[in-house]
Amino acid sequence: MKIIVPMAGRGSRLRPHSLTVPKPLIPVAGKPIVHRLVADIAHLLNEDIEEIAFILGDPAFFGEEVVASLKELAENLGAKASIYRQLNPLGTGHAIMCAEPSLSGPAVIAYADTLIRANFDLDKETDSVIWTKRVDNPEAYGVVNLNDKDEITELVEKPEQFVSDQAVIGIYYFKDVGVLKKELTYVIENDIINGGEYQINDGIKRMMADGKVFKTGTVTEWMDCGNKEVTVETNRRMLGFLTDDKEQLIADDITLENSNIIEPCFIGEGVVLKNTTVGPFVSIGKNTRIEDSNVKNSIIQNETLIKNATLDNAMIGNHGQFDGNFTNISIGDYSTLI
Repeated sequence: MKIIVPMAGRGSRLRPHSLTVPKPLIPVAGKPIVHRLVADIAHLLNEDIEEIAFILGDPAFFGEEVVASLKELAENLGAKASIYRQLNPLGTGHAIMCAEPSLSGPAVIAYADTLIRANFDLDKETDSVIWTKRVDNPEAYGVVNLNDKDEITELVEKPEQFVSDQAVIGIYYFKDVGVLKKELTYVIENDIINGGEYQINDGIKRMMADGKVFKTGTVTEWMDCGNKEVTVETNRRMLGFLTDDKEQLIADDITLENSNIIEPCFIGEGVVLKNTTVGPFVSIGKNTRIEDSNVKNSIIQNETLIKNATLDNAMIGNHGQFDGNFTNISIGDYSTLI
């Protein structure tokens, strides 16, 4: 089994946090988004992962530190890491084709901007499985249309009339991803463009027209990391799940001086809390120091200093300094507000 991860986008909706760190590498509940996503997929597949192929953008932004992080992720799962580049943003189908040498055999394709929780048996005998989530407002999403055998017959983008309540979340299984490669090759060679880009859906539609059988795998939780507001909410939800899983979230070497932690929280190594209450639903990166503050429902990354703060629904980057009376804030790496 292979996992293919297109992640070349710059994550502009999550700025300023994605100005210096690619969005899939931003930690949520103490671990980078892409690390959590890939590990959860591997757990769900419950079989050996042969290769994980990452499609990155410009090396000036997705540099050697990013590559090293992704190689470590793959190695920890017993897999080979392959690194590809999409230097021009020409769409989801084009991104997949940038990993053409890896497009053979069974594979999962997962776009690295969401997190999931799922508990279902993946039907590995069908030609493909499109992972979905039941939603209350399907008109806002791309959804699947099903026949009486629960097979997908159509992909419909933001339907004006009800089609189904199963929204496509951007994770796909292919019994032989080489079939998708063949159809996407046709799409690109014949310049089939939608929305100004080459789309994975056009390759999938060609597979369906050729009689390939598609089914759904429905996740129980689908958590977005597209902007600051939803990322803080995803952090809150993920901390709850990890607490239920009994994962250790608080490092053993933190320093508490007249401070309290209201769980669930993630608190990284070397964190110092002085005259401070943290939690619930707070993630704090390693070697951060917080003094004379009250912090809840927030994400604070590594090596940051916080003083005299009352924070709620806040997101603060790495190596920052904050001393003030603002509450709902969003400041990126190396920022100073004092």
